[in-house]
Amino acid sequence: ISIITQKAQTFRVANSVFRAPATLAFQNMFERIKQILLKEFILSFRDPKNRFLLFGPPLIQLFLFGYVATTDVNSVTTALYDLDHSQESRELVRRLEASGYFTLTYAPESPAEIQELMDKGRVMCVLQINEGFSRDLRANRPTAIQLLFDGTDSNTATIAMNYATQIVNRYAQDLAPRAAALSLANIEFRPRIWYNPELKSRNYYVPGVIAFIILLTCLMLTSIAIVRERETGTMEQLMVTPLRPLELILGKTLPFGLMSFAQMAFITTVGALWFKIPIRGSLWLLFLGALVYVWSTLGIGLFISTITKNHQQAVMVTMLFNMPALMLSGFIFPVENMPLAFQYFTYINPLRYFLVIIRGICLKGNGFAILWPQIAALAALGLIIMTISALRFSKRLN
Repeated sequence: ISIITQKAQTFRVANSVFRAPATLAFQNMFERIKQILLKEFILSFRDPKNRFLLFGPPLIQLFLFGYVATTDVNSVTTALYDLDHSQESRELVRRLEASGYFTLTYAPESPAEIQELMDKGRVMCVLQINEGFSRDLRANRPTAIQLLFDGTDSNTATIAMNYATQIVNRYAQDLAPRAAALSLANIEFRPRIWYNPELKSRNYYVPGVIAFIILLTCLMLTSIAIVRERETGTMEQLMVTPLRPLELILGKTLPFGLMSFAQMAFITTVGALWFKIPIRGSLWLLFLGALVYVWSTLGIGLFISTITKNHQQAVMVTMLFNMPALMLSGFIFPVENMPLAFQYFTYINPLRYFLVIIRGICLKGNGFAILWPQIAALAALGLIIMTISALRFSKRLN
């Protein structure tokens, strides 16, 4: 029995010696990465203020963009300058008010008063009905009304003008002679709007807010965390540990990637349940796109940490990057409307690709067959950014 026991022990020792080069190295590497991961999570969640900052500001931004940043026109302040005072003019005014888009707040009595209201910005629209409006309608003669719009806000003015034009055209059709109506009887006009039938700008902006919050969180947390190690002098302590540069990079970036995923899941849930944002596509495809997107943004944050020396510089460079990234992403302005030179810059912006992914999945229900070019471009961009950032970070450690 003792001989068998000795042989078994010898076999186990030999087996462990044989497996050491292959398995023990990986076990040691994972153990070192696990320890630095635990360190980062403890530092991030130890302070109650940090716990609030991880979920409080993203939620505030979501509600601000969901309620405030909207291009919907629901109440256009309107002034009525009625010189006809007839039943027909009152019917036209009633239709404008009944639409819910126009709110009559002033009744000026002279063109000078109209000019004053427009100059002071008290009204967006002025409806002027000239004298003889009803008489011309009853005599089947051409007549005209005037709609003045404040073009300072061109987007709101254009939308309000389209609403008013549709209401006036519908009123004109109802008053048209039967002969003219019969000539149009064979034409049936049925407009349909896909993907966003109610034309809610909230459905367009909230998915973009989710993408922008992930970008802001990844950049800020990654760049500041690494710079903080340098400022407090603990970077030198990490350099004398058995940690390799790759292990240190993974240990410093993975926690913030996991936090970004948690933020995305939280904000997406709030957007779907509170704002009723539709999610027509696959959630798994959404998280796949978010995975490569987070990877690329972590690389940018790591790169910022290599070109800054303190906390203030990291914050300034991050904010300097965020604004051009937001402007050149299609979040507010369509990329196709930008000058050609600026359109080329959008190809190196990760936010541009992820906006197409998240909006395509939420609003259109797109699948991988349609979104794979954006996912592939985002993965390639992330690989390039992460490689450059890791090389610079390793060089600084060396």
